[in-house]
Amino acid sequence: MRSKDKIAYFYDGDVGSVYFGPNHPMKPHRLCMTHHLVLSYDLHKKMEIYRPHKAYPVELAQFHSADYVEFLHRITPDTQHLFSNELARYNLGEDCPVFDNLFEFCQIYAGGTIDAARRLNNKLCDIAINWAGGLHHAKKCEASGFCYINDLVLGILELLKHHARVLYIDIDVHHGDGVEEAFYFTDRVMTVSFHKFGDMFFPGTGDVKEVGEREGKFYAINVPLKDGIDDTSFNRLFKTIISKVVETYLPGVIVLQCGADSLAGDRLGCFNLSIDGHAECVRFVKKFNLPLLVTGGGGYTKENVARCWTVETGVLLDSELPNEIPENEYIKYFSPDFSLRIPNGHIENLNSKSYISTIKMQVLENLRCIQHAPNVQMQEFP
Repeated sequence: MRSKDKIAYFYDGDVGSVYFGPNHPMKPHRLCMTHHLVLSYDLHKKMEIYRPHKAYPVELAQFHSADYVEFLHRITPDTQHLFSNELARYNLGEDCPVFDNLFEFCQIYAGGTIDAARRLNNKLCDIAINWAGGLHHAKKCEASGFCYINDLVLGILELLKHHARVLYIDIDVHHGDGVEEAFYFTDRVMTVSFHKFGDMFFPGTGDVKEVGEREGKFYAINVPLKDGIDDTSFNRLFKTIISKVVETYLPGVIVLQCGADSLAGDRLGCFNLSIDGHAECVRFVKKFNLPLLVTGGGGYTKENVARCWTVETGVLLDSELPNEIPENEYIKYFSPDFSLRIPNGHIENLNSKSYISTIKMQVLENLRCIQHAPNVQMQEFP
């Protein structure tokens, strides 16, 4: 057991000041609310706080195509009417609008995840946190699902410079499709996504049968869930699968995407998780004592997003937080009860015991295929 984890936390106030537009569910303002809540609980005194560098276009092009990065850099709300072909090609529009300071926003959240990965690589911290990151849907050549640049892929590419095997875990209500796709053909990254699947729910991928291909076969794990899953069944399933994954795959580092749209009461989500249930996943992953990069992700009921990521910052610091929210700049958002915890939701749980059991057996069976693959000598570096 490490004596005391050293934690690096990345934040730039400019990231919360961009605006996706009036009816858009993504509100980066939730990042300011999270940061101020973290400060109000004095958690900053127990971490090293850094302002991330703004990722350079050449850094973004480590994953994304240079023409796409260049277009994001160039486009503005005033000039977008001149580029209808490109907007369509790069999937910019309703879900992924062009707004003021879009490129700088991408540079900041991606820079935070890249910096977090570098600090972990250089053994300057044990855990690195970037709540502004976790934009897991962005693809090599296009935006998707409110995500423009895939900071997670960029962070993982950075970690692969020092680690033979990276484990990626995603507890957002949506499938982590962009990260899975980027590493679908390699065994150097195992992706594990727990998400709602079915009913045309975005992005429509993430069936248990998607397992990776070629060298990456069985190194993509999907745990498709139905509406209304609760703390008990989610945590039990999460712990069973993740224990087996870590034991089988022996990663050198873990990346954990903590999308908060899997919480009860989310504007776009359909799960019943309480904040304690969500945070239990973070607590469990931390117990492996592996270098850990933690990001945000989705989350569309912003006061609950701030609550969730503050509680999870506390978990990573081994700090119990009192339930009464201290005075802070955004206190009015937490009325009427000003409490940190939220109750579980009341959506009917459509995940029967037999359904969960079937999914679990399929995933564990796929993991056994890795153990018995002759080509997997777990050497430190490939």
